[in-house]
Amino acid sequence: MELSRAAAVLRRGGVGVVPTDTLYGVLGCALSQRTVECLYRIKGRSPKKPFIILLSSIRELGRFGIYPSASERRVLDCLWPGKVSVIVRCKDARFRYLHRGTRTLALRVPKKKTLIALLKRTGPLVAPSANKEGKRPARTIREARNYFGESVDFYLPGGKLVGKPSTLIMMRNGTIRMLRRGADARRIKINLLRK
Repeated sequence: MELSRAAAVLRRGGVGVVPTDTLYGVLGCALSQRTVECLYRIKGRSPKKPFIILLSSIRELGRFGIYPSASERRVLDCLWPGKVSVIVRCKDARFRYLHRGTRTLALRVPKKKTLIALLKRTGPLVAPSANKEGKRPARTIREARNYFGESVDFYLPGGKLVGKPSTLIMMRNGTIRMLRRGADARRIKINLLRK
């Protein structure tokens, strides 16, 4: 399936398995509560665990009522685009279906050009890894099909993806904490030291 057709399916509320800049993800529209709940069912994921959300640019934070301070913006500019997801406060009650009561969202601007092109056509996408809860992330489309079969609308092949998930950090009150050491963790530390 070509990118434009995949984008059209996602805009209509469909879900698909897509190669991200880290692992295969099962993606859906972050601004559709129905789609997000569908992804929880497909993955068998605990409803208490929020998904990571992919953005095409830092400007899209405003779609979630998130407006970083000047110092926070400098940190984000050091980290994005890249393989790091940043947890930030989200006080807007409209997005409870995304933050699952945590009042935070984990967001990321990826570097992969084809993924950015997709995000520009679709808007923000929730992007959990392509696996059932507790299982190993799919490394190939074949493995993803074994997990999801016909319960997703499309599969975009991207070869074999073997790597780490994104590094996960929390940014709050001017402090930064690394919660998960994943892809590009070393580069992230170097960038933050330079800021």
